[in-house]
Amino acid sequence: MDQAETILGVRFFNGTVDDAVEMMSRNGGLLVVPAAPALVKLQTDEDYRRALVSADMAIADSGAMVLIWKMLTGRRVERISGLKFLKHLIVRLSSRPNERVLWIVPTEAAHEKTINWLGRVNLAGAADFYLAPRYGPEVRDDALLEKIDNQPPAHVVVGIGGGVQEKLGLFLKEHLRARPAIHCTGAALAFLTGDQPPIPMWADRFYLGWLLRLLRQPRVFGPRYLSAFKLPGLIFRYKAALPPLRSRQKRSPV
Repeated sequence: MDQAETILGVRFFNGTVDDAVEMMSRNGGLLVVPAAPALVKLQTDEDYRRALVSADMAIADSGAMVLIWKMLTGRRVERISGLKFLKHLIVRLSSRPNERVLWIVPTEAAHEKTINWLGRVNLAGAADFYLAPRYGPEVRDDALLEKIDNQPPAHVVVGIGGGVQEKLGLFLKEHLRARPAIHCTGAALAFLTGDQPPIPMWADRFYLGWLLRLLRQPRVFGPRYLSAFKLPGLIFRYKAALPPLRSRQKRSPV
């Protein structure tokens, strides 16, 4: 199996989840986990597009993308959800208690739930936290940059909203003096801490996490998942090539 497969201009890691965790932990850099609705934004959101293309590792969270690619090309891409990746990362961190981790959370409530969860999994000792502000179109955070540069962690786990966390991750990658492993794993942290209703592993394994989220919050996730219906057409038309931008958003001055 090749170690990477390029789909829509994004190089997706094509190995086991343990290999992905080990490579990120050893080499550092930016990890992204784009879901199907997010991949559609490659045509409309220039900063998000740049984050995905510039990432050191992208893993194939989207079961729809994996299935479409298999039908179209006959090639298999290993699906690794953000939830599965983070669970395996936790196992690795448990065996290395001296590796410092910075957890970036969106709210004080998420902060408290993450503290409690880390205590349950015996990872509270080397944990540090950053409560992220609400970012605008220009995603940059000089206070966070200074915090990481002053006390570089081995890992930065970003648990804020998808579509924003990737841009923040790219900002950190391009401006930090150190090179931690920056894990942008979507809503995975919120699922584990209880900040969002959990996704059972059986649902994750059978590509049904999206359905549970839709049933729980149809008004929130319905429009988001409807946009994913554009993904098959994009893959059929562009295959490995990066789709052109249709309309340009203001690029963040990073």
